[in-house]
Amino acid sequence: MRILHVAAECYPAAKAGGLGDVVGALPKYLNRIGVKAGVIIPKYGTKWLWEHAFRTVHTGSVRLNQHHIRYSIEQEVNDTLGFTLFAVHVPGMFDRPGVYADPNTGYGYSDELERYLVFQQAVLQWIIASDEKPNILHCHDHHTALIPFMTNYCPEYESLSYIPTVLTIHNGVYQGIFSWNNKDLLPYFRTFAAPVLDWNGMINSLATGIKCAWRVTTVSYSYMEELSVSSNGLEPLIKSEWHKCRGILNGIDNETWDPATDPRISYRLNKDVKMFKAQNKMSICEKFRVDPRLPMITFIGRLVGEKGADLLPDLILRCAQTGRRVSFVVLGTGDRSLHQSFLHLQWHLQGIFDCSLEYNENLAHQLYAGADFIIMPSRVEPCGLNQMYAMRYGTVPVVRSVGGLKDTVWDHGDWEGRGFRFQQFTVDDALHAVDRAVSVFHDQKEFNRLQAHDMAIDFSWDSSAGNYKKLYEELL
Repeated sequence: MRILHVAAECYPAAKAGGLGDVVGALPKYLNRIGVKAGVIIPKYGTKWLWEHAFRTVHTGSVRLNQHHIRYSIEQEVNDTLGFTLFAVHVPGMFDRPGVYADPNTGYGYSDELERYLVFQQAVLQWIIASDEKPNILHCHDHHTALIPFMTNYCPEYESLSYIPTVLTIHNGVYQGIFSWNNKDLLPYFRTFAAPVLDWNGMINSLATGIKCAWRVTTVSYSYMEELSVSSNGLEPLIKSEWHKCRGILNGIDNETWDPATDPRISYRLNKDVKMFKAQNKMSICEKFRVDPRLPMITFIGRLVGEKGADLLPDLILRCAQTGRRVSFVVLGTGDRSLHQSFLHLQWHLQGIFDCSLEYNENLAHQLYAGADFIIMPSRVEPCGLNQMYAMRYGTVPVVRSVGGLKDTVWDHGDWEGRGFRFQQFTVDDALHAVDRAVSVFHDQKEFNRLQAHDMAIDFSWDSSAGNYKKLYEELL
């Protein structure tokens, strides 16, 4: 069984969020259970992609309105990731330092539509020309969601219509919507198929993929249910296609995220969890100006409304103003107004709050290892991986009860609780969860038990990969 994952990200080659982590881990675990899985992504100008050796396996050109765009398909020479990685090299379109946005300005690239239309067609042209074709095409998010449409309704690609397609929705907020004025950028398609592209008067890539894919999956059970009632206008479509929808919970790569061997942290775990946490916490306090005696809560991720990052300034300020003995450390980048809010707090709350407004993988690992708690006040969280990474390192999650956070973080007050949950997106509700967490922190016997319990949970990809294998077998 040969599976080709088509995605915009793949860790460590190119990553902007959880999509990259999933695509970088799932194929590796599929290969271990006998499913031959490979990945194809665009060849961005990231350090990893340009430092590793690739060889060209196919060349061609894609029509984009009146222009023909040259591309080449390249294969990583040494297979260093545990699966075969291919990259679509399109000079001038993808060879830029950021995945979706310029890291220097934070602004997204204006030609995203053109870039991913070229990428998807290049993948299909290469498959048509290949002697060994995949048994299943597994597409990820809106960047690749038009592939099921193209294989069904575009004469150039209809020879691939027999290949089953799976579309995984990692984040339904982003749908790849564009105007019908841009329809000429698409490959030629059957005229009668125009309604398949349309959703509310626009061409909607994600909606089209949901209509055309053989199976649609989301990255947690609860998120699939949430999409059926709240998905930015796609609710009736999700309900009508419910018969082919599945929720499969993501896993994490236990080899990358292993406190006993992690090269990115200052002190590795050697049986003594208390010493492991204490030493790594001191390492954090050497970089961040926070009091090591206080329970430390960290936020790691994109500073955007979707992640609930805009709740944090008021929450942190309320804790400081009411004399709560707790510290906060924020790592991430995103909304520039939030950057200003955090810099303001950094100046006024020394010893209580500090931040690093950047994407820094090494520092993220250190925070997982040294913090006492991680807070995730997300408005939307399809699965969430940070809470699983955190528990692996003995950092207890404080989360809003949505999506995958609800599926993975059982409340401390419930049977086999793993962390602290709150329901409403309000400072008061979040503050109550923080108070509960800090109260348990000061009960060292209970806190140590909770840490040990969380660290023993198996969130690896083994189970999830098995569920995907069953899904593929159904389709074949």
